[in-house]
Amino acid sequence: MPRYFVTLIVAIALFMETMDSTVIATSLPAIAADLHQDPIALKLALTSYLLSLAVFIPLSGWMADRFGARTVFRAAIVVFTLGSALCGFAQGLGDFVLFRVIQGMGGAMMVPVGRLVILRTVPKAELISALAWLTIPALMGPVIGPPLGGFITTYISWRWIFWINIPVGLVGITLATQYVANIREEGLPPLDVKGFILSGIGLAGLAFGFTTIGQGFFPPAVIAGLFAAGIVGCMLYVRHARTAPAPLLDLDLLRVDTFFASVVGGFLYRIGVGALPFLLPLMLQLGFGLNPMQSGLLTFASAVGAVAMKTTAAPILRRFGFKRVLVTNAVVSSLFLAAIALFTTGTPHWLILAVLLVGGFLKSLEFTSINSIAYADIDSKAMSRATSFASVAQQLSLSAGVAIGALVLEAQRMGRGSEDVVAGDFPLAFVLVAAIAATSSLIFAMLPKGAGASLSARAHAVGVQDEPAPVSQI
Repeated sequence: MPRYFVTLIVAIALFMETMDSTVIATSLPAIAADLHQDPIALKLALTSYLLSLAVFIPLSGWMADRFGARTVFRAAIVVFTLGSALCGFAQGLGDFVLFRVIQGMGGAMMVPVGRLVILRTVPKAELISALAWLTIPALMGPVIGPPLGGFITTYISWRWIFWINIPVGLVGITLATQYVANIREEGLPPLDVKGFILSGIGLAGLAFGFTTIGQGFFPPAVIAGLFAAGIVGCMLYVRHARTAPAPLLDLDLLRVDTFFASVVGGFLYRIGVGALPFLLPLMLQLGFGLNPMQSGLLTFASAVGAVAMKTTAAPILRRFGFKRVLVTNAVVSSLFLAAIALFTTGTPHWLILAVLLVGGFLKSLEFTSINSIAYADIDSKAMSRATSFASVAQQLSLSAGVAIGALVLEAQRMGRGSEDVVAGDFPLAFVLVAAIAATSSLIFAMLPKGAGASLSARAHAVGVQDEPAPVSQI
């Protein structure tokens, strides 16, 4: 079926983007050593990519409606692939961060527009099945990424973790040209340029101000200026969004209880998850002395647990309901995140694997619940704006997680008066981000008892019995 082939094309792009994000986390210490940089400073390579996603994702829907889904999707793959190739040639921290921003610009358009293509080409009766298949590459990326990144970094060169995207991107470009329809939207409102500028200033100022604290990149006055610009930019955007006819990020969506819980509660929860891919490889490699290959083989257990959850999430949600699962699982899964603080060089690898496996299982359940309930009560006309809003919040929360984790490590190192990162620096970081993630349960507890019940009803209405009722993102 052509429409399922379109799903496969989008899946290729999604796989490339998710695998790249997990590969670089495993290879970060080796990249830092080769570029003669502090491993903690390399967090800019992670946060700059995530920030680029957060800033440009809101443009994706408008761009696809204005220029056509195929045109934007194909161009996004080109930009992402070009950014990947350039990352492989990076010679210093500055150009490496710049090339990651270019990658992020491509990813910001590639994945959301790819999902938009499916929403507009697959009949509603088959949409849940199509999007369920689309989650597979998003799950397999984290599974394959850590061991693949560890193998390439250990036995070849970290630069090849970016260059392997080139052939995958070329295949995606070719298939998109032949099979993706160039669908446009009529009656499109003008682009909210003022909103884009204000939100970009706000997000960039806050994120980069936070991630540069204690790093010595800029004088304190410059960092304070970044924070000030970020706060002012966000305040001006809020003021603008209240009167704009078609704001880039529609703040009125937060009046919907389920969407508010998903965005705000999900933000807190993802701070812990966002820190994990940054903190765990560093602890295993710099703290425990493992090589990237050994580290990757351990960290991939979390993704395996996430894959296993996809077949059981729907029955669990139908049995216990969204509210009970969200509240209880936020606390339980955060305890597994905090348990990583107890790891030492003498902890058996089988025990590390078990904790990460179960933790990944629970994390995936929480993600499925958070991402699904966001759209339970959103009107169909507001769905595209809700998707953009939720995607921005998701990416910004992941960036915040990396920044908070790195800030704790920096404080620990400064307290010791040493330049080295040791195993004892990590427990506090894991406990802190786990505590932040657990506070999301307070937001989820505000949901009404029957929140999200309509999602299961929709799934049964189209005859889907054994697949996850809600459409989820990774």
